[in-house]
Amino acid sequence: MRLGLLIYGSLDTLSGGYLYDRKLVEYLQTQGDTVEITSLPWRNYAGHLTDNFRFRLPAGLDLLIQDELNHPSLLSANHHPHIYPIISLVHHLRSSEQRPAWGNWFYRLIEKRYLDSVDGFIFNSQTTKRVVNGLVEGSKPNIVAYPPTDRFGHPMPEDKVVARAHETGPLRIVFLGNVIPRKCLHVLVTALHLQPKQSDFHLDVIGGIDLNRSYASAVFHSAYDLPNPLNMEIHGLLDNENLIAKLKSAQVLVVPSSYEGFGIVYLEGMAFGLPAIGTTSGAASEIISEGENGYLVPPDDATMLAERLAALANDRELLVQMSIKALMRYRQQPSWEETAGMIREFLLGCLR
Repeated sequence: MRLGLLIYGSLDTLSGGYLYDRKLVEYLQTQGDTVEITSLPWRNYAGHLTDNFRFRLPAGLDLLIQDELNHPSLLSANHHPHIYPIISLVHHLRSSEQRPAWGNWFYRLIEKRYLDSVDGFIFNSQTTKRVVNGLVEGSKPNIVAYPPTDRFGHPMPEDKVVARAHETGPLRIVFLGNVIPRKCLHVLVTALHLQPKQSDFHLDVIGGIDLNRSYASAVFHSAYDLPNPLNMEIHGLLDNENLIAKLKSAQVLVVPSSYEGFGIVYLEGMAFGLPAIGTTSGAASEIISEGENGYLVPPDDATMLAERLAALANDRELLVQMSIKALMRYRQQPSWEETAGMIREFLLGCLR
């Protein structure tokens, strides 16, 4: 197949969505398909809307995959006649994120126009599929294809997971994600400030800190603010070797995002036997089973998050059981080879 993939910026961008796109391209190429990458420059939302005055779809393709993130740039191009199918790869809708109702009303109007203009969908979760089906008119070909979660190879052996959970000392928490408002590191920082004994916890923050510098600066200032600075280390982005080392040494993963279209990070942590704490908003509930392999707390609820962390810190047998269940949940996830193969069959079907 002669395929196209339309994205913003670089395919090497470090995020779960771009990892999905990158791994999909790699798989399709191993199957003998050609994939032409079309990249539009990153701008603000208004700037992306101006793309509609000049951008037109690339020629010479059998099928074009569009990352739905690009939706504001494609309203005009998609509504012009096109000679090949357009498939939208939807990680999550912008209108699903937390913001004032009037803002999401505006984004919903634009996303609906975009979603109605494509011929089919690749969804990363059942949650994303339900949200999109609530906006589009009529039924379109689609597939739910879960993101790649096996980039670290084999899961951590169970005996090592159990031994780590039994280790005494501060509960070792890892936050893995870009330090942006949607990932809600500030909620985790507040939850740790609520603990009677902050010395019972250690937090490693791993992820990009330059995407929203004002937010990151405010969160880090609050974490280290005297007289009660947290036991926290900021690592920024890590290569795979150092990231694996941190995940092996951690005891619980906490990313209390206001919304996740899937939440690949939770499963990646579970490969290392890390119970995951996410929120009740979005698709985290497709991975985290409350009280079994982790916890789901309401968005912005630092008090409940503090209670869940205290429970794990004070009951290491509970931590052991949750760690084993986290490892079991990871092993249930289909491999990326299986998922990517399903995507390719779906794309071939769209050409028939």
